[in-house]
Amino acid sequence: MALDRIPVVDLRPWHSGDRTARQQLADRVDRALGATGFILVADEATEPGLPGRLRAAAHDFFRLPPAAKARYAQNAGRRGWIGPDRVAAARSEGGDTPPDLLEVWSCTASTAPGSDRTERLPRHWPDEAPALLPLVTEYTERMRALADTLLEVMATALDRPADFFTRHTARPHWDFTVNRYPPADETGPAAPGQFRVGPHTDFGLITLLDRQPGKGGLQIHDDGEGWRDAPYEPGTVTLNIGDLMARWSGDRWRSGRHRVLPPPPDAPQEELTSLVYFHSCAPETGITSLPAPLGRRTYAPVLAGEYFRSKLESIQRGQDR
Repeated sequence: MALDRIPVVDLRPWHSGDRTARQQLADRVDRALGATGFILVADEATEPGLPGRLRAAAHDFFRLPPAAKARYAQNAGRRGWIGPDRVAAARSEGGDTPPDLLEVWSCTASTAPGSDRTERLPRHWPDEAPALLPLVTEYTERMRALADTLLEVMATALDRPADFFTRHTARPHWDFTVNRYPPADETGPAAPGQFRVGPHTDFGLITLLDRQPGKGGLQIHDDGEGWRDAPYEPGTVTLNIGDLMARWSGDRWRSGRHRVLPPPPDAPQEELTSLVYFHSCAPETGITSLPAPLGRRTYAPVLAGEYFRSKLESIQRGQDR
């Protein structure tokens, strides 16, 4: 995989409103997503200091004793803290794999069909980290707006109306996680086949990732060249295509397979934190593959909510269903 096939895409031409500039940008995004399923996105609307403040607030929570964090643990479908040994992302590809070496703060927003009421989970946020909720709220609002802009760009690339995708994202349906990747000093040696996050594809439409570079960082899989370190550019977020969008586009845009390497033994104090926003559509949305020549493969139709729920359950270890 030539790293220049994963370009930095600046959204300023889209915001200019110029029709020719917008079409050129859409065509560039189309080519990049068709090649790898990944792009790096630069957008002037992204507040540069916000990710750092959010990481600091999350660290206030993650530094709490395990017994304190356990009061906010995810169970019975509720969101919150997901401790070590609770997630194995590679299980979504089949088989039984070691648990991933991370801990997570997880939250979501969804709106029930036929209702204007948005449910946000978890309902109980840590009193010990009071800045976490307002910062997550601001960050997810910005990411939701950015994700919808990118979906408009992608619809334009398909010569469809700009709201071809966003008409199904008008009500909030997203998931967000803060992933803390502890250092090797804390986790000990990784077991065979164990990663910070095992090989997988994401499940929704698109994912927006704000990551920190490191030796134990993100890798992307290429069919011809295998695993390669993901490119990193400060001030950008990484976009990757999820399974629902791959199905919807008929594999015009492939779901990007990726993993996060285990804690590096030669950098035993390396600790990384990723902010991961998963953009999805209303659960009642029917996903039907675009026909040729736009699409290249026809998938069986699915309902977005049912598909997403089944995939999410496959990666959870030892959680109350």
